[in-house]
Amino acid sequence: MKKQTKFIFITGGVISSLGKGLTAASIALLLKRRGYKVKLQKLDPYLNVDPGTMSPYQHGEVYVTVDGAETDLDLGHYERFSETLCSRESNYTTGKIYSNVIMRERKGEYLGKTVQVIPHITDEIKNCIKSIVKDDVDIVITEIGGTAGDIESLPFLEAIRQFRQDVGKNNSLFIHITLVPFIKAAGEMKTKPSQQSVGILRSIGIFPDILICRTEKHMTKEHKEKLALFCNVDKKLVFEEKDVDNSIYEVPVELMKQQLDLHCLKMLKLKVNQIQMDDWMEMLRKLIHPKNSNVKIAVVGKYISLRDSYKSIYEALTHGAIANNTALSIAMIESEDIEKKGAENFLSDCDGILIPGGFGDRGIEGKIAAAKFARENKIPFFGICLGMQCAVIEFARNKCNLQGANSSEFDKNTKYPVIHIMESQNNVKQKGGTMRLGAYPCILKKESLAAKIYTTDIIHERHRHRYELNNSYRDIMEKNGLKIVGTSPDEKLVEIVELKDHPWFVACQFHPEFQSTPLKAHPLFRDFIKTALSCKNKLKE
Repeated sequence: MKKQTKFIFITGGVISSLGKGLTAASIALLLKRRGYKVKLQKLDPYLNVDPGTMSPYQHGEVYVTVDGAETDLDLGHYERFSETLCSRESNYTTGKIYSNVIMRERKGEYLGKTVQVIPHITDEIKNCIKSIVKDDVDIVITEIGGTAGDIESLPFLEAIRQFRQDVGKNNSLFIHITLVPFIKAAGEMKTKPSQQSVGILRSIGIFPDILICRTEKHMTKEHKEKLALFCNVDKKLVFEEKDVDNSIYEVPVELMKQQLDLHCLKMLKLKVNQIQMDDWMEMLRKLIHPKNSNVKIAVVGKYISLRDSYKSIYEALTHGAIANNTALSIAMIESEDIEKKGAENFLSDCDGILIPGGFGDRGIEGKIAAAKFARENKIPFFGICLGMQCAVIEFARNKCNLQGANSSEFDKNTKYPVIHIMESQNNVKQKGGTMRLGAYPCILKKESLAAKIYTTDIIHERHRHRYELNNSYRDIMEKNGLKIVGTSPDEKLVEIVELKDHPWFVACQFHPEFQSTPLKAHPLFRDFIKTALSCKNKLKE
């Protein structure tokens, strides 16, 4: 008999940014540690087909899956916590769902029927939920983006209501995350917003099985009993998710202490296996009580004001610090500030400098100045995607005497286009989903620092770019000391460059941050932090 996959649906109420993605990822981790194969998925209610064309200020970072999908940043949480790969079936938007339905209507697949939200859109949403189910998947966790009551979310909520009807109560679970605010002036918590949020769900036929309450302060027994009574939820199934003290990686531990995972399994009629969390607890110990003194890393970006714009970068740096059992502080520096006031005013006290990815010419000269400062002052430097391109431009200008060298993305008339558009991108007109996306192989030179760090000469990393190092300038770059140590298998695309007369100067065209987890730091981030710490300690001697 075919195994019955179980489904957990996570909704949110009162306000956005409650941490549904973190909670979904935490539950996935706990269930996986109890021996179950878990897949995660997010359904986003916005009309964009994917977040690929959205501003980081609007959406935060665009997370890229192995198979080349541009997705919501919550998928990064899913992969980092559960160490389970996501795919393009892990993220659907309203735009993607409507596009699929309209395409079928144009082909005549609805045989002349009137196409409506119910049943055609809701059926498509249900098909999207089913698409992630494979033979070996025990539990699918689906997060519904947005907030209960939003008009955009209604088709998704109706779809999951129907879905429960289809699979049965023993095979599905509704978890609602809501806010229990503390009103400082009154000196008390208020449950009414949560009651109203649940009321909205109940009005459309969704009755939450479990409540998870985001709070600033611990909830009393009375608060939980009140919520249980007014929301028609068993008081044992009202859980607290208080703001953690140190790190998001504490969230699953706090939920485990309340036995949330145990209750989920019981309600889904699944065996409660012993949980294994020793390695996670050890990781937290290193994170909260590191052995080594603080290492300060500057992240020089152009979207610094919104922390989520570089979410995976910050997390990967944290993972590198955990691997080295060291404390970490991150200096978030706007590249435009460097343009105005000079690199030395922001970077002189930093132990390492990282330039992340991005697009457009705003703040570019500040990033180039940061790369120059790192190179000249022998500060460990890590360039990622656009960060590599800025390092190449800087080197071309100041070491190869190519005055005015630039990327054709920023200066179409530059005399020395050391960075130019990829051949495969020349005739691309559509913006969404058309870049070089997903995991590609890279061959490393055996004698390189990169090969030593990876301990192999063949790697696979995820990409998101249209521009690359111009092969016409390879020889002059290498002649002046910038070593090309990683290329595509056909050697047409430069993937990694290094400086040999430098403690640690590595720049890559790909995004290694997408493959870093708290239990397994990405090798480049681990070694970058290691070298930054070592250089700092040598200066003290």
